[in-house]
Amino acid sequence: MSLHRLEISTQQRMELVDLTAKLKGLVRQSGVREGICVVAVMHTTAGITVNENTDPHVRDDILAALERAVPSSGHYTHAEGNAHAHVKSSLVGHSTALVVSDGKLQLGSWQAVYLCEFDGPRRREVQVKLQADK
Repeated sequence: MSLHRLEISTQQRMELVDLTAKLKGLVRQSGVREGICVVAVMHTTAGITVNENTDPHVRDDILAALERAVPSSGHYTHAEGNAHAHVKSSLVGHSTALVVSDGKLQLGSWQAVYLCEFDGPRRREVQVKLQADK
């Protein structure tokens, strides 16, 4: 069992940052052959998701759809001006669990793991917990 902390600096107000290569490296270094990898962002205005990594327009479409559903300029009562980011984070979720098998992170051919920034740019902490099967 191991816990890792990743510091991610986002560059834009809203963006999806691909964490896949870093996660695969942590799995390799951990020596976990069979188990689970839990990825969680430690902030209330960011999220974690798994989605397509081939066509960059998919990332743009996801962010655009979330912006249409929860506009940044909407009418909110939260005083800090980032209520939209809190709602987007709640919709996406703050974590995901991934299977580790044969020493590799199990993702589909077109899948990647993304940090979803909704209130950037900021420095974000992502925690990664690797647990081997008994």
